[in-house]
Amino acid sequence: MTETATSELDDSFHVFDTTLRDGAQREGINLTVADKLAIARHLDEFGVGFIEGGWPGANPRDTEFFARARQEIDFKHAQLVAFGATRRAGTRAADDPQVRALVESGAPVVTLVAKSHDRHVELALRTTLDENLEMVRDTVAYLRSQGRRVFVDCEHFFDGYRANPEYAKAVVRAAAEAGADVVILCDTNGGMLPAQVHAVVSTVLADTGARLGIHAQDDTGCAVANTLAAVDAGATHVQCTANGYGERVGNANLFPVVAALELKYGKQVLPEGRLREMTRISHAIAEVVNLTPSTHQPYVGLSAFAHKAGLHASAIKVDPDLYQHIDPEQVGNTMRMLVSDMAGRASIELKGKELGVDLGGDRELVGRVVERVKERELRGYTYEAADASFELLLRAEAEGRPLKYFEVESWRAIVEDRPDGSHANEATVKLWAKSERIVATAEGNGPVNALDRALRVALEKIYPQLAKLDLVDYKVRILEGKHGTQSTTRVLISTSDGSAEWSTVGVADNVIAASWQALEDAYTYGLLRAGVAPAQ
Repeated sequence: MTETATSELDDSFHVFDTTLRDGAQREGINLTVADKLAIARHLDEFGVGFIEGGWPGANPRDTEFFARARQEIDFKHAQLVAFGATRRAGTRAADDPQVRALVESGAPVVTLVAKSHDRHVELALRTTLDENLEMVRDTVAYLRSQGRRVFVDCEHFFDGYRANPEYAKAVVRAAAEAGADVVILCDTNGGMLPAQVHAVVSTVLADTGARLGIHAQDDTGCAVANTLAAVDAGATHVQCTANGYGERVGNANLFPVVAALELKYGKQVLPEGRLREMTRISHAIAEVVNLTPSTHQPYVGLSAFAHKAGLHASAIKVDPDLYQHIDPEQVGNTMRMLVSDMAGRASIELKGKELGVDLGGDRELVGRVVERVKERELRGYTYEAADASFELLLRAEAEGRPLKYFEVESWRAIVEDRPDGSHANEATVKLWAKSERIVATAEGNGPVNALDRALRVALEKIYPQLAKLDLVDYKVRILEGKHGTQSTTRVLISTSDGSAEWSTVGVADNVIAASWQALEDAYTYGLLRAGVAPAQ
């Protein structure tokens, strides 16, 4: 496999990803080597220029990652980067085992972390300011002599600049003069604001002449803005993480940074066409790290181009650009219409079009749907997260009757408390399907699971398509109003047929009845998706 990639972009601007190193420090993320290889493939496919893989020599997992990445990944766009520290005080870089491990990793690029805050040098490294500068010079020069491209991360730069600006700039000069291609100013504590970042980067660029980059943490919620402020001031290298993963509250989010650079600044920082893969890549990486994708993340979130208010929908019906800052297809996302008690006629018409239900410009029909939605939401239903239940409601109003594949006579669920403290859950369903009366009983690991199994037993012989369905998520919410066990309950169920996923909703005064409603809708919608004709 190749160790370097040939990019169709020039070297004038760098998109540098550190998900595998800095992003992996997020609480709740614990990446295996296989995870890191999978994420590296996604990032290379996205088209970032540099992928920082970790710290070889500091831990066995990162050492293994670099060894396997060289053999298993044929990088098309990115270059692999090894991360490490400057040599120890009082030694030579050539004699430092951790510095040698960076060379042995085989990575063509090395990022060195260097102290740029005078107090950190004296208190953390326990050495002199002059020796720290020599550590930077010696390590950069050694790695350059070994044929490595070198970037230097100036840790705590902005705090160090505030305390001792001349020394902070001296570290930048030492790195650049020794051969570092880029010196990155790090807001390690994440406390900076955009105007401050712009002022510091502008001054350091003018005073040192070094090529500068930016690494921003998000502790003030300004990491993306700080990154773009640094670019405005002349930085030509941005360090980010996928979905903003990182220690504490995270790092500058790769996806809004790249989208802003391409769509707002007009800079081509990815290979042609890669920006349209952004939503897919974001969600794929979230799956690898086992974190639910943020629905409200800019550009790539499920709700990034979702519209709820009737006023918005009316305008969007005329021209989508009136309430959207970009065309969502530019980043691989889609516009969505949310149906709620705020919905107007335009919302319903656009949602119908999105779902493939032709309302034919029937104002009376649209009006009925609007009133039906508002009446049901007053009772506790929600259709924002239950498109399948809404489509069934919409089709029922359009066709003048509900879609029916089966008619339920009755159902019951029994929970038996046994003397040994265990429980038995049994459900019985009685229904009619294709003129046949069916009675089915099943056990489950809970009353809802028992109902689900009983419904399957009753219907699968008549509708074998149901064998593909799988309940993948189940949520219960107690609604405001009555208190405790007298409260109204809303249940949302997500179901999959292996190729798509849909959500249904049920509302009742107890969780079992609400669950049954959501299950009925889930099975009905599954049969509709499978192309089965409903009963006449």
